[in-house]
Parts: sequence; structure tokens; C-alpha cells
Amino acid sequence: MLHHLYRHKYVYLLLAPAVVFVFLFHYVPLFGWVIAFTRYQPGLSMWDAEWAGLEQFRRFFVESNDYLYLLRNTLVINILIIITNLSLGLIFAVLLNELRSRFFMKLMQTVSFFPFFISWVITYSISYTFLSQSTGVLNSILVHLGFIESGINVLGEAKYAWPLAVGLEAWKSMGYTSIIFIAAITAIPSEQYEAADIDGASRFQKMRLVTIPNLVPTLIVILILNSGWVLSSNFEFFFIFTNPTNWERMQVLDIYIYDFGLKQNNYSYATAVGIVKTVVSLIIIVSINALSKRATGKGIF
Repeated sequence: MLHHLYRHKYVYLLLAPAVVFVFLFHYVPLFGWVIAFTRYQPGLSMWDAEWAGLEQFRRFFVESNDYLYLLRNTLVINILIIITNLSLGLIFAVLLNELRSRFFMKLMQTVSFFPFFISWVITYSISYTFLSQSTGVLNSILVHLGFIESGINVLGEAKYAWPLAVGLEAWKSMGYTSIIFIAAITAIPSEQYEAADIDGASRFQKMRLVTIPNLVPTLIVILILNSGWVLSSNFEFFFIFTNPTNWERMQVLDIYIYDFGLKQNNYSYATAVGIVKTVVSLIIIVSINALSKRATGKGIF
């Protein structure tokens, strides 16, 4: 082992900053989980707080029904986002690969990737400009053409909350996700396409029988990795787009933890909810990986 470390010492040195970063910001803070089992008060050492055992967990699961709608909103929104983003990213990458003009392909790739860099604050401004009930561009056009009598409150009504979250996430992430699949497409051996040409396969048949099957391993790996984040939501989106009229469908675990932890200074309760989210996420990713290995023989560990 020492010979191996010495031989590849520069590779490990390049890896060291990432390892140190993950250790400091992802593993050291785990010691703070102890406050979930105490009645912690800001200003005191977490080791001096009164021990409370499982009191905070009992409050979340027994004394409150919050976990029912929180888990519903978090799971439904994130699962829909994962399915939509991966599906659109794969389809878009396959279609881009079929374009004859390389210039047009690069142009479309750049245009689709640009929303990924737009902040959620700017995204909300754009959404308000187009979807506002009274002054939104789309509502104004639909009312003017007579399709609707009054503007639709997409940003406010609870029934539009989930489609809004899924649609905006897809708009921002489709280009980024497609790049991963485009990279996988470039790794497909050209001999497979040449064999398909010899057999007289059409372009659609080559897409269906060569391109897409070669993308399945990449799709599985991304799906397994994303499954570990199924209870972790995009905090910026929900913080900006949640309002008093749609909170019932937009309240997710991360916003709930923020409300109790930072706004109400109930750090013990918020930490307990965070532990529940972490444990459930770990169970989900291990389960998805096991199912994938059993069904396809492929997994990440």
C-alpha cells in the first residue's frame, strides 16, 4: 500500500483538498447531532444542555402531524423533478446528437444550458413577468384572445405549486443534465453504428437500438445518485416561491427545518428533523442501489 501511495502521490495530493473539504463540512458537523437529544439553548455549549432523549423525535412523529404533509410534498415534488429532468435530459441529448449541423447543435446546447446559471431570484422575476395573475404576459395574451376571462394565479394557487416547481426545475436543469448524456453518447463505439448501417437500420432504429441502450448505465448511475437527495429540496426555490396562499403544497422538510431552527431558535427540534431526513435518504439510496443491482446488475457500490 505504501508503494502504491508513493507511486501515485501526486494524484492523492490533487484529491486531498476535496477530501479535507468533505471531512470538515460533512463529517465534523455530525457531532452537532447530539443537540437533537437535548434541550439546547443558543449561547450554551451543546455538551451542557439538559438531556431530553427522544423527546424531539416524539414531538415530530407523535405530537404533530406535520410529517405527513412534509413527506408528501417533499417526496412528490422531488420524485417528479428527478423523473422529469432525467427523461427530458436524455431525450434532448439524443435529439441533439441527431442534428446534422454541428454549429446548430452547439448553439442549442449553449442556449439550453444558459438557464442553469440564472439565480432563482432572477428566475422568480422572469416567472412573475410571464405568469403574474394581473400583469403577466401569458395571462394578458390569453385574456385578450378570449381563452380565459381572468388571469390564472399560477404563482399563488396551491394546485399549481407542484407543476410550477417541476416545470421551472426542468427549464433550469435540462441543458445541464443533457451534457452528461451527450458525454456518454460520445463514448459509444462507432463500430456499433457502422454495424447498424450495414444491417440497413434507419436513424430512428439506431437511436432506439444503439444510442438509448448505451445510455441506460449512465441513467441508472444518475438515478441512484439523485435518489439520495430525494428528501433534500432546492432551498432557494422554495424560500422564494412559497407564499401564504400555496404553502400547503410548497412546504418541504428543508423549509420546515429553517423555520424551526433559525426563525424560532428551536435548534434541537430542527436537528431531530434533519436527522430523520438523513436516515431516510440513506435508506432510500441503499434500497435503490440494491434494486438496481438485482434488476440490471449495475450499481454504484
